[in-house]
Amino acid sequence: MQLQKAFLYIRKDSNQNAIKVWQDIVTISESLSANPERFPPDKFKINNDGSYRAFELHRYRISFVVLKEVVLIVRLRHTAMSPLLY
Repeated sequence: MQLQKAFLYIRKDSNQNAIKVWQDIVTISESLSANPERFPPDKFKINNDGSYRAFELHRYRISFVVLKEVVLIVRLRHTAMSPLLY
């Protein structure tokens, strides 16, 4: 849902840029399970045991959690927004 909102917002100015951002975020997200440790622990996660990680792409911060069998995206926020601890 957050990615869709970002896509619709970017598309107001440029459909081409919206598609690029969408594709890039989806591509990296799909590759997370292969090597999630390539991204650092999420500094905004309170009491993070290292399973919550994050990366930035196209001015969006994507936070995810690494579980035994799956990697879940938990948040996508524009970097201009005030960070939220969670």
